[in-house]
Amino acid sequence: MLKKWFANAVINVFINMVILMMLAGYLHTMVRISGVWSAFVTSVILSLLNLFVRPVLILFSLPVTLMTLGLFIFVINAMMLYLTSAIMGPAFDIDGFGSALIVAIIMAICQMIIQTFIIKPLRHH
Repeated sequence: MLKKWFANAVINVFINMVILMMLAGYLHTMVRISGVWSAFVTSVILSLLNLFVRPVLILFSLPVTLMTLGLFIFVINAMMLYLTSAIMGPAFDIDGFGSALIVAIIMAICQMIIQTFIIKPLRHH
């Protein structure tokens, strides 16, 4: 059980790393990463924040999340990206909260596509 959880966590770190590098390449005015190592560390920090801080924010914002039919989750994801940027300093920089929100939405869509069309089919074989 722990081995499967750890494998999923490692896969998610690498998926986030690739997505962040892709977004830094395409949206270079919104998000900047200084290199592959910075993308990896950023992804690890983001995963840790999502593991420990995000559930608390979701719990406290539950009424707002329900009123917006779950769309406030994107705002929470943007907060996690913005906090990661603050922790990483110049190695990972997001232009502002609006940019963090756009990046969070694109990351969620990319993660959904990768999980649905690549990861799930590979696990069934």
